[in-house]
Amino acid sequence: MSKQKITLIALIMASMMTVLPTKTEALVPCNKPLWEIMIPFEDPFKILEQIPSNLAKSLDTSIDLARADWKETSMHHVISIDVPGIKRGDIKVEVEENRVLKVSGERKADEETKGDKWHKAEITSGKFCRQFKLPVNADMENITANLEDGVLKIRVTKMVHERKQSKVIDIIEQGRSSDDGKTTKATA
Repeated sequence: MSKQKITLIALIMASMMTVLPTKTEALVPCNKPLWEIMIPFEDPFKILEQIPSNLAKSLDTSIDLARADWKETSMHHVISIDVPGIKRGDIKVEVEENRVLKVSGERKADEETKGDKWHKAEITSGKFCRQFKLPVNADMENITANLEDGVLKIRVTKMVHERKQSKVIDIIEQGRSSDDGKTTKATA
């Protein structure tokens, strides 16, 4: 058997072992869907960003480039994204179908000159893309973005929903008309 076939078989067996339950998990009855067992979600909020769970780890650096906070106030949804060192022209904020707010951009790497000696290089560079599924109460026509001190603040105004007063409905007994005066009232 060739070395490539052995390596392939070893990779398949290793991937199967990650799906199989441990001894203690095997004894507990499972109430999760099969797809959830096979593809575990490490971060429950990744679904909000619509990031597929099978992304390569190398593509996960986009989150490192633009960390985000999302809070809801009484009047707005406020999304703050850390984008230090990125210019306003290198960031794009757009609203897509199905109430998705998409923020994308690129942090450009420093130009290397001949003879430079790097002692440490921790600042990441590259493209990023963050997506946020906005709730029904978000007014998609009133969105503002402000870049200040390396933080992009996006404010999405909340729509005001008037609460309707409950209405009393007359219940008519079968075989009688509403003119008989034998109706009862029910509250909604």
